[in-house]
Amino acid sequence: MTTSITIPSACDFHLHLRQGDMMRMVTPKVEEGGVSLAYIMPNLQPPIKTTEQALAYKSELESLAPNITFYMTLYLSPELTVEEIRKAAKAGVAGVKSYPRGVTTNSENGIENYEVYYPVFKAMEEEGMVLNLHGEIPSDAQKDICVMNAEERFLPELEKIHKAFPKLKIVLEHATTKAAVDMVKKLGNTVGCSITVHHLQLIIDDWAGQAHHFCKPVAKYPHDREALREVIRSGHPRFFLGTDSAPHPISTKEGPRSNAGVFTTPLVLPYLAKIFEDMDCLDRLENFACHYGKQFYGLSQKSAFQDKKVTLVKETNAIVPQNYEISATNTELGVVVPFYANRDIGWKIASNFI
Repeated sequence: MTTSITIPSACDFHLHLRQGDMMRMVTPKVEEGGVSLAYIMPNLQPPIKTTEQALAYKSELESLAPNITFYMTLYLSPELTVEEIRKAAKAGVAGVKSYPRGVTTNSENGIENYEVYYPVFKAMEEEGMVLNLHGEIPSDAQKDICVMNAEERFLPELEKIHKAFPKLKIVLEHATTKAAVDMVKKLGNTVGCSITVHHLQLIIDDWAGQAHHFCKPVAKYPHDREALREVIRSGHPRFFLGTDSAPHPISTKEGPRSNAGVFTTPLVLPYLAKIFEDMDCLDRLENFACHYGKQFYGLSQKSAFQDKKVTLVKETNAIVPQNYEISATNTELGVVVPFYANRDIGWKIASNFI
């Protein structure tokens, strides 16, 4: 039985760090989770739509977590021009994130028609930027579309964009279905896929009636979860870690309408060690969490951190905290409840960034 593993620090290619007090609480916890590279989502209020906004946000994050290498993205919207894409690429902005209108947190300015953005996609292809797709379409009862099939119904759009721009790197974010896995495998080497911590564990029964397991896209059927696990066991290099960790105050998770998001940032590698051990593929953890994403994106940590290691040890009573206080000085902001709160996940980080 394996009781200790040492791997490079991880790379999280889909992360939400929020703003204000929430940002100040969450951002330092990226390192606590064993992550040294973070690819940041732009769905703030207001969204990050310009190069200047992205760089200003990056500066804030770096001041809070100087050991982390942050890569920034822009929010795909009608205001985004070809000229802005070229400007962003020169400034080191790594990608553009697309949200279908209204399907998740802060997506009110999301997309309804992708073809109008083809000039932007062409510029991104030329500049080497990545298109990050939230792969769902809005629910529509008249068309029999809901949260359980919204991802699968989106997949023809992914294939269409890929065929129109075969050299454009595209990432289907936070896949939840066997259909999504099969589609990404079928498409070319410029199409990748991020997989979250929680989607490797949850199925529909786990979030129906459990607010802190509710996210978008929702976890699906057992056979869908098994498809995610199997593609990881197979060592497919275009499937990699993107946690989609998305913190919300407890009041917005347990209220009359639950916000979508699962919070995993402080314990990313311990969660994954437990999951991969249960999947009987601990030997696949390093490539999934540390290498495949970097290889797909062509990105790396800042030079001083490229070789930093994290050691995890198997230990009983490795209990996930009940909650994390958003602000030590303003208790009215409440707390964030993490994934698997109060549970023993059996692994902890013994040494970090060594």
